[in-house]
Order: sequence, then structure tokens, then C-alpha cells
Amino acid sequence: MPVNTTLRENVAIALQSIGGNRLRTSLTALIIAIGIMALVGILTAIEGIKQFTNDAFSSLGANSFTIQNRGSGINFGNGGHRKIYPAISYDEAQRFKTRYKLPAVVAINLTVSSTAVVKYESEKTNPNITVTGSNENFVSTNGYKIALGRNFSASELEHGASVVIIGDEVRIQLFKNHDPINKPIFIGSNKFYVIGVFASKGSSAGAGDRVCLIPILRAKQLASTSNPSFAINVMATNSGALDASVGEATGLIRNIRGLNIANDDNFEITRSDSIQQQLAGQLAGITIAGFAIGAITLIGAAIGLMNIMLVSVTERTREIGIRKAIGATPTVIRRQFLIEAIVICLIGGVAGIILGMAIGNLIAVQISGTFIVPWLWLFAAIVLCTLIGLSSGFYPAKKASKLDPVEALRYE
Repeated sequence: MPVNTTLRENVAIALQSIGGNRLRTSLTALIIAIGIMALVGILTAIEGIKQFTNDAFSSLGANSFTIQNRGSGINFGNGGHRKIYPAISYDEAQRFKTRYKLPAVVAINLTVSSTAVVKYESEKTNPNITVTGSNENFVSTNGYKIALGRNFSASELEHGASVVIIGDEVRIQLFKNHDPINKPIFIGSNKFYVIGVFASKGSSAGAGDRVCLIPILRAKQLASTSNPSFAINVMATNSGALDASVGEATGLIRNIRGLNIANDDNFEITRSDSIQQQLAGQLAGITIAGFAIGAITLIGAAIGLMNIMLVSVTERTREIGIRKAIGATPTVIRRQFLIEAIVICLIGGVAGIILGMAIGNLIAVQISGTFIVPWLWLFAAIVLCTLIGLSSGFYPAKKASKLDPVEALRYE
């Protein structure tokens, strides 16, 4: 009980002193608030980005990978000419799908256009629709769900029927609140019948809801080149066997493309977890930058707080002398000034947390669509403010506790 009473008295005295020096205290608290705001704001935004990327990759599955044509490079040994790698043909992709024996779901994809215009009667979309051809496994390998209608049938895939599954944004632009199933739409000058609608993935997920999916053979007919390159998406059913799945796929596609031991791969395999690791590395860099910005600001705030506390000790020398004369020990005086420094830091810290969460969530909500409360960083910010108060207030508190009471009473 006496400890609690003493603590309450010290806090009350600290608040009284803060109230008597509003301008200096406000400036110091503001500097601390800016540092905490930068720290909490950046970390809140990063938490939102992490949540979005985790959701995106969990829908795709961390056990998936893509086989595609190798990118063009510069061959310095050939006069600097670009080396062109052979496209992955439909026949090669189909043979891979048939001969791949490990438990997996395989989709063959071909992007026809990423700037298509889709029309229905008098309505039309902006020229930003991605038209992709694939088989029945596109839905699962790309993390989509069908909200209305159905997937492709075996007959539609075999004959390259003029049917399409549209993204939610395409549905909204063309059909508003009407049922789009079995309605005819035009992709460019080609007529298709809508058989399904994808559930919304959100505007941040790449093509996301601005997609039209058609049978792979129909996409092959619409391709702008006579020799398009197909991509193969593979999602292993066992995430623990991803390395084995990639190894098996590498050997199989090399065999299909007629590569011997001496030949380099003329294709590339991209794993979804490697992309996620790259993004995590970039986010770690941003996190370090956020810590650096916050740390520099908080160091400046700590120096400012120490100066204010030294000025406060000088201005309250006579008060310290009176307190010592009536029995206050050096420990009590030291504790009083330390608590005052901590209270100033916590006032700035709370303001910084509120501002940081507001600014961070402006970014996080736009990216992930959810409000983020980074509890770990909030508690860390409170602890950090307390440590700053202790470190900044220690020297002034020590100086105050060592004042001679007689000299302090005579101070004018």
C-alpha cells in the first residue's frame, strides 16, 4: 500500500510539473510521437502486406511451381546476339501432363492477351482484361473458386468450345446484378458463352477479377503467333514432397524436350515458395529501414527529453531542497524525476501509436482489405518508451537526488 501511495504521489507530481511546462513538454512528446508513429506506422503497413502475401500464397499453395520457357539472355560468345530458347509447345505440355506420375494437379496455361476488351450488348470493359486459356485444373492451381455456374467439361476442353468463365469484375461491368450464365459475350471479335463466374479475389491480386478463362485449345486458335509458348502449373498434393516433385518434373520435361546431360535447361521452373521468400526478404529490408528511421528520431527525442529534465531540475532546485528538508530521501527524489520522464515518454508514445496505426492501416487496408492491430509492436513501443524515459531521465534524476538540501533552499 505505501508503495502504491508513493507511486501515485510521484505520478501526480509529474503530471503537475508537466502541466506547468506545457510547451517544452509538448515539443518533447511530439518528437517521441513522431518516432513511434514512424515505427508503428511502417510496421503496421508491413503486417498488412505480409497478411496479403500469406493469404495469396496460401490460396495458391506453397507446394506449387510453374514450368515455362526460359527468358532471353545475351550470349557474349556469339557476338552479343540474343539467345532464343524454343517455346514449350502444346504437345510437349500435354505429354508432360500425361506422363507426370507423382501425385499432383497439372494445368496447362496460355495467356492470349492482357489488354482485351470484353463486350456484352451495349456494355464493354476497359482494355485491361486478361484472357487466358487453360484446362479444368486452372481453378485449383491458381487459387480461384467458382461462385456461379460450372467448370469446363471434358467435351468443351477436347473440342475447344467457345465458352468462358469470367472474373467478378468482368461480371459487374457487363451484367451489373443480372445473371450472366449462358449469356453471349464478345472478346475482341470472338463470341463466347458464359458458363461460370469466379468468386472475387480482390483488385490487388494481379489480374484477379479482370480475367476471362477459355479452353486451352480455343486459346491456341486465338494466339497471335503460330508458335506460342505454354506454361505448366503443377501443384503437388503433398507439400513435404515439393523438392521431389520439382526434381521429377525437371527430369521429365528435359526428356520430353530432348535434352541430354551436356545440354543446359532451355526452360525455367519457378516455385511459389521461392517467390514468397524473395518478398519476405524485401519486407525485412523495409522493416529494418523503419527501425532505422524510428531509432534516429527517438535518439533525438531522448536528447531533448534529457535537456528538458535538466532544466526542470534547475528550475525546481528550491522545491527539491524543501522536499529533502521534510524527509525525502535521495531515492525518493530520483524516483520522482524518473517517473516524470517516463510519463512524458508514454504520453508521446500513446499519441505516436494512435497516429502510426492510423497511417499504417491506410496502407494496410488498401492492400489486404483488413484492419491490422500489431499487438506485438504496440507492446514493444510501450516498453521502448519506458526505456527511453529511464535512460533520458537517469542523469537529471541522479543530479537532483545529490543536491545539498541547504544549498537548494538558498537557491534563487
